[in-house]
Amino acid sequence: MNILVTGSNGQLGNCLRIASKGSNDKYIFTDVTELDIDGTHISRLDITDAEAVMKMVKDKGVDVIVNCAAYTNVDAAEDNQNLAELLNATAVRNLAEAVRANDGTLIHISTDYVFGKEPYNIPCREDQKGTPTGVYGMTKLHGEQQIAESGVKALILRTAWLYSEYGKNFVKTMLNLTATQPELKVVFDQTGTPTYAQDLAEAIFNIIENRKFEGNEGIYHYSNEGVCSWYDFTKMIAEYAGNTACDIQPCHSSEFPSKVIRPSYSVLDKTKFKETFELKVPYWTDSLKICIKNLKETSK
Repeated sequence: MNILVTGSNGQLGNCLRIASKGSNDKYIFTDVTELDIDGTHISRLDITDAEAVMKMVKDKGVDVIVNCAAYTNVDAAEDNQNLAELLNATAVRNLAEAVRANDGTLIHISTDYVFGKEPYNIPCREDQKGTPTGVYGMTKLHGEQQIAESGVKALILRTAWLYSEYGKNFVKTMLNLTATQPELKVVFDQTGTPTYAQDLAEAIFNIIENRKFEGNEGIYHYSNEGVCSWYDFTKMIAEYAGNTACDIQPCHSSEFPSKVIRPSYSVLDKTKFKETFELKVPYWTDSLKICIKNLKETSK
């Protein structure tokens, strides 16, 4: 099979590149800029260009698209709604239509930010109505709707609080801050689940490798197991990194004014994913330890 991956230089794309090494399937890695990473060539593909997407899917005989590309800057999206809509919804439609024309399947990554406006305190299920609190969540929900309207065979995987050894993310930011600042305030009134991108990438790879996407179309939730606040997350980051000198204190989100209201509770219910694909999901602290160990080793 031929699998096309978009956003290959992002967190999940890089992790999928690692997870897929040794596969008998052919993986075609793409991003908005052409480059080479650790011996893997990343081809240029502008997913906002419908003709370019259609041509590549046809020319390469693509059977599956894994869409890891997105506009993910939550705050900046409030001032760049058109660009966020273009990347998170219109481009998704382009991918859906192209792979549908080739009788293939789209595996699309969405987000817990499609929830948040309505108050609740139990994990969000796949059939729960989307109530985004900002432009980012709204445009990601629009992307899901574009997929449904296109009629393409698709798996939508909603994830949350993604981090990895690659790019900019919360773990890398807090590793730096807890190592350099004497004290730090972190919000404790926003609850969710950190997700190690390598765990998600390996789950996606497993689904593709075992052809589990066939006949299992629909929306699924995937994050690591467990629940925490951003404050708890930061405390564990500092502890595992040995950054014990920093005094980390909890605070309310109102102390950090933002253009967008983030979900106060966006824990995802993963029951459907685990039962359908029969995959074990790692606990968030176990995966965090692995990521921090890898980051410390590469910084030596």
